[in-house]
Amino acid sequence: MAYNLELPRIIKEIKASKAKTVLLQFPDGLKPKATRVAKELEEKTSAKIHIWMGSNFGACDVPTAKVDLVVNFGHSEFR
Repeated sequence: MAYNLELPRIIKEIKASKAKTVLLQFPDGLKPKATRVAKELEEKTSAKIHIWMGSNFGACDVPTAKVDLVVNFGHSEFR
């Protein structure tokens, strides 16, 4: 199954917020895509991208980290 990870939208948000450090959080099923996504975001923004490898059980499970922006990926849209 292919997922729309909305990378253009994330790139736009990173640039608009002038985030210097960004943390990506993926559920286990999407973690295999993490390094590819991080590389693409670093190439298209000036941000340093970090990948959260801890658990992720949904939008309520946000890690506490000193970053400018947290991007939580999931299997369902949440706004």
